[in-house]
Amino acid sequence: MKKEMKMTQESEAVEPFGESYEYSGFWLRVGASLIDTVLLMLIIAPMLTAIYGTIYWGGEELVAGFWDFMVSWIFPAVAVVAFWVYRQATPGKMVFKAIIVDEKTGDAPNLKQWVIRYLGYIPATLVLGLGLFWVGWDKKKQGWHDKLANTVVIRPKNRGAEAVQFSKQPT
Repeated sequence: MKKEMKMTQESEAVEPFGESYEYSGFWLRVGASLIDTVLLMLIIAPMLTAIYGTIYWGGEELVAGFWDFMVSWIFPAVAVVAFWVYRQATPGKMVFKAIIVDEKTGDAPNLKQWVIRYLGYIPATLVLGLGLFWVGWDKKKQGWHDKLANTVVIRPKNRGAEAVQFSKQPT
């Protein structure tokens, strides 16, 4: 999302389309995460079952072997960061037309920001998920992973809903 910044008389950057976007809130992001989780599981579960058999699902190890590590940990990380780099969103966010942008410029984040954002999920979840719930309280709807990477998640304000109109006048 490349754009030019306009300067006001106070020399403050103003986004030319800023009023047509809003920060994506907690419940939208929960919905997007659920969609992403289901999609990943539809890919990962059959792969792990093909490699380890159904006995895999009864195991108690954190990592059952090399392929478990590659499929359960590395593949999701690469897939998520790849979607971020090429689409600025995962499939779940795309459903809601939400994109991830640099907090200061509104441009696509760089690879360093993407990696910091992904690794930022670790501290965000360690304290009872407080860093993820933070999205619900923060004025820019940033989780700790967003704050660490200087990113925000935005979506269009006008999402295509038609205005309500009644043909009968109230009496």
